[in-house]
Amino acid sequence: MLAKKYRFHSRGGVRYVYQHGKTIRRAKVSLIFADNTRGFTRISVVVSKKVAKSAVERNRIRRRVYEAIRLNFDYLPKKTDYIFVIYSKTFSTMPFSEIEEQLGELVEESKVCYNK
Repeated sequence: MLAKKYRFHSRGGVRYVYQHGKTIRRAKVSLIFADNTRGFTRISVVVSKKVAKSAVERNRIRRRVYEAIRLNFDYLPKKTDYIFVIYSKTFSTMPFSEIEEQLGELVEESKVCYNK
């Protein structure tokens, strides 16, 4: 699991990213990202009840995505907030390498869209 420091702790931060961030959408996942002033990256993973009715399955998807992020955390740009929104139930069964690939593509595209 990702260290507590790098996760969101309140809805206020998430709300700010939703309102002021840029969005990149794919068929199974989207990424919303915005600059922050904290000096470090914060990440959230959102899995709706529409994706999986069972909390067990939603948490499994969330844990797999957080693990893929944790393993590739050093490649994320610093001082940025990220929210990964999962739209597909297949994240619970797809190969881990495919999850890493899809998230990596989104992060690479966010670097291009960021214009820093």
